[in-house]
Amino acid sequence: MKVLITDKINEKAKNIVEEVAEGIILPTMSEDELCNIIGEYDALMVRSQTKVTEKIINAGKNLKIIGRAGVGVDNIDIEAATRNGVIVVNSPDGNTHAAAEHTIALLLSMSRNIAKAAVSTKEGKWERSKFTGHEVFGKTLGVIGFGKIGHIVAQTAKAMGMKILVCDPYTTKEVVEKFGATYIDKTDDLWGQCDYITLHVPKTKETMHLINKDTISKMKKGVRIINCARGGIIDEQALAEALESGQIAQAATDVFETEPEIADSPLVKTTGDILLTPHLGASTEEAQLKVAEDVAEQIRDVLNGGSARSAVNIPSLKPEKLEPVKDYMQLAENIGKLAMQMSSGNLRGIYITVKGTLAELDVSPLETAVVKGVLSSFVNDINYVNAPFIAKNKGFDITTTKSNNTSDYIGSITLKLVTEVETNTVSGALIAKDMPRIVKINGYNVSIEPEKHMILIPHENKPAMVAKTAAILADNNINITRMNVAQNRSKDDNISIMIINTGSEVDEQILAEISVIDGVGSAKYIKLNA
Repeated sequence: MKVLITDKINEKAKNIVEEVAEGIILPTMSEDELCNIIGEYDALMVRSQTKVTEKIINAGKNLKIIGRAGVGVDNIDIEAATRNGVIVVNSPDGNTHAAAEHTIALLLSMSRNIAKAAVSTKEGKWERSKFTGHEVFGKTLGVIGFGKIGHIVAQTAKAMGMKILVCDPYTTKEVVEKFGATYIDKTDDLWGQCDYITLHVPKTKETMHLINKDTISKMKKGVRIINCARGGIIDEQALAEALESGQIAQAATDVFETEPEIADSPLVKTTGDILLTPHLGASTEEAQLKVAEDVAEQIRDVLNGGSARSAVNIPSLKPEKLEPVKDYMQLAENIGKLAMQMSSGNLRGIYITVKGTLAELDVSPLETAVVKGVLSSFVNDINYVNAPFIAKNKGFDITTTKSNNTSDYIGSITLKLVTEVETNTVSGALIAKDMPRIVKINGYNVSIEPEKHMILIPHENKPAMVAKTAAILADNNINITRMNVAQNRSKDDNISIMIINTGSEVDEQILAEISVIDGVGSAKYIKLNA
């Protein structure tokens, strides 16, 4: 396997990925240049300079994972990666302290006119009165986004005597108040209370131009703003105009809407008081090493058959969610495969019920596994990344229910699969910790160990059904490894099912021979994960 590392990532990354693959370091490339070579690689590792577009992802026929050595992934087309089954990972913690420290550095440098005073003094001038600054002690800081970076910024500002207001829909009032800050429910209630505002949110449809002409008009006159998050969260033209009018006294920003081409940015051209740095938030030697190591380790683990701890586009498989249910994952996928291969007609709905201890857990990983198993019967190149995306795009109804009803097993999964012509139900459970079993098929109680090759044969409950079937298999040199015969005692139709595990694949001709035995229904070959 081959891993492409670009954008001047610390060379330690190459050493890590080379535990399982060949690591190749190349300079930052244009879209066309990258498209010409990406087909050779199994993984791509970038920073913010490379824009990993849909065109590049489509050209990466062998790509399994894209790693962003940093927090933000807005330079990667997540939807295109997901559609192509490519995992996207980042390093959400590696540059946390670096970004927080840079935010505080800008806040203080702006307030005390450090940059302008340094230039003046370097020119041999002594302009103390010109660069009189402002203390942050006793001032009110509005923190928008109370994740890891926002939390450290707030903690540092609090230590400097600032009053902290926090606005974050993903953080509870209890968490904020326990920290010692004031929780603000809506940004509109925040603007007018702040002397300083700092941004620590990702760039999304909801946060794009969060600070704009309208929101600036609601702010306290003379407010100071710091942005070390993402370009585009602030409307640059609106900020430039507010600086020039004095509505905003000062601003400091490390990020721009268009990087690195910033010459035409209103923030560069404004005559207002603004401190600019070229996206230095994560640019410390320590942070660059941390994010390089973190992402390289995830690439190594994925290429080695493991999981990624910071996968952006498969949140259901985060380690903290996967670990409690991991013993059921293969079983869940096989239940999906079995139910779909039993069924005729176009798929309409996937309905999952979990019981026992599973009802107390986050079972989103199991839902993903079931969906992958179902879709693998008729969709090529399906995996845990693109299965939920494809199912959603095709409009399939997917519902997962937790049942408190008692179960015969510690934990069980039941799948009801609905097509345009029929409904089939399959249940699975673990017998002890590491013994997966199919325990029910359409009301028939069974105990089937999932194996790669199986045949399901409905038949009348009369003598010689097993013998006649076994004879045909023997004549075709098909070995029987296990067999179950089950009758649905709740039905009065005298029909049983024979489930035979075989040592090899059973083709359509052999199935046809079995199906014409007097008293036998339509035999179906099932292929599961070994």
